[in-house]
Amino acid sequence: MSTSLDTIAAIEAEALQSIGSCATTAALKEAESAFLGKKGSLSGLMQKLGQIDLAERPSFGKAVNEAKARVETELAAREKHLRAQERAVQFEAERIDITMPGRTATAGREHILQLTTNKIKEVFIGLGFEYMESPELEHFDYNFSALNYPPDHPAMDEQDTFYVTDDLLLRTQCTSLQGHVFETTQPPLRKFTVGRTFRNEAVDRTHGHTFHQVDAFMVDEGVSMAHLKGTLRAFASAMFGDDVKVRFRPDFFPFVEPGVDYAISTKKLFNGRWVELGGAGLIHPNILRRYGIDTEKYSGWAFGLGVERIPMMAYGVDDLRHFLENDLRFLNQFA
Repeated sequence: MSTSLDTIAAIEAEALQSIGSCATTAALKEAESAFLGKKGSLSGLMQKLGQIDLAERPSFGKAVNEAKARVETELAAREKHLRAQERAVQFEAERIDITMPGRTATAGREHILQLTTNKIKEVFIGLGFEYMESPELEHFDYNFSALNYPPDHPAMDEQDTFYVTDDLLLRTQCTSLQGHVFETTQPPLRKFTVGRTFRNEAVDRTHGHTFHQVDAFMVDEGVSMAHLKGTLRAFASAMFGDDVKVRFRPDFFPFVEPGVDYAISTKKLFNGRWVELGGAGLIHPNILRRYGIDTEKYSGWAFGLGVERIPMMAYGVDDLRHFLENDLRFLNQFA
């Protein structure tokens, strides 16, 4: 029996010495596991209880439990001491000077193209138009055939259009909205949309493969070029100021007849030089008849403008690639 008690005393002494030498709570956890864990040297003594004489087992078990209790007491005291030290070090490392000025919180803001889109929507909704959206991945018919493009029109060539399949493509113009509306809704119609368009073009400061368009159209009884000119005049005044001048010159687009190019001039921009914004005209009767709209009763106009050109002119931006380069030094100018 004395040998067994000596063993208990030796393991207890080893445990207390190990606990006393621990410098961190992590090391203390390892020491606890080594002596008091399921396979710890002190806890493991109870597994030898069966090897002890029956008469000596109560005193052996009592001695082991008392040793464990003393070791646990020392562990708790040491942990309290070490945790206090570690917190003191942590608090010192994380200490802040509350008298220092705070950091300015950064907040997200709308992109200049979104700000321009918001203004466009505000103008057209104010003129009584309804905003709609159509797919960027478009069917060939909505993008070309339904818009009166001849089968051999060069815009259909793969060099100008991003084809996904033989029938699906990335829309080259937001005018594709017309077919979606005409096949479900009868006149009178006043619709507009703003969205991304895609063309396989060489990228330079005035051209991009991805750009934005605003496209609007109106179909009703007695609609004429006068309504188109009046609407575009009101749009130009809202976007660039009342002193803006508007110019229309004959042009050709498959989806309008007659067609015009639309340009503006204002002393605020490029010393009053005329700048073309897009194409417009009366919707070609072939398009209306395709959707069963009576062209003897109804007529309409449509136009499409590049959105990027509006902030380029308004702020003197000379390269449209700046809009999509995510350079905050550039974008923060328009907050």
